[in-house]
Amino acid sequence: MRYATDHKEQTRQKLLESSGALAKRGGFNATGVAGLMKAIGLTGGAFYNHFPSKDDLFTEIVRRELSHSPMAQQPMDRERLSRCLDQYLTLAHVHNREGGCAIPALGAEVAQAPLPVREEAEHWLCSLQQAWARTLGDADLAWALLSQCVGALVIARMLASEERQQHVLKASRDFLAGALHESR
Repeated sequence: MRYATDHKEQTRQKLLESSGALAKRGGFNATGVAGLMKAIGLTGGAFYNHFPSKDDLFTEIVRRELSHSPMAQQPMDRERLSRCLDQYLTLAHVHNREGGCAIPALGAEVAQAPLPVREEAEHWLCSLQQAWARTLGDADLAWALLSQCVGALVIARMLASEERQQHVLKASRDFLAGALHESR
């Protein structure tokens, strides 16, 4: 049976999409190549037709996930940034690890990954920070806001009580609103 000319690229994209979701849900290192391929209905041996190594796949996942972040969309004025921050710091985002931001879900694994993975993450994090810095007129504030958002989401996900999760999220939204207001 002959495959369509774009079959390999379609399979690669399915693998990236599925692997990104699996990595954000349960960790990238926790899932082996066979498990990643099984999720799209293929055998582990087919993996190497698409990526030379699992680290190469992780680099591509980081690129894909961070480049598609709604927080990185341009242009972004202060109002839009404020709305994005409010939407980011919600209980729905806390519970939607698979469909949410890759930074808090994969950050610890990226920090321990080989240099190419970290370089890819750095590229996209710096792009995001620079976009926010242009909007805010303050590079340091952009890093601080980004760090506050990611940290708040990580802490909220660590908590068992939904009431405490809500408290952390609200405190962070209030803090960010104050920081945005003061920086005008």
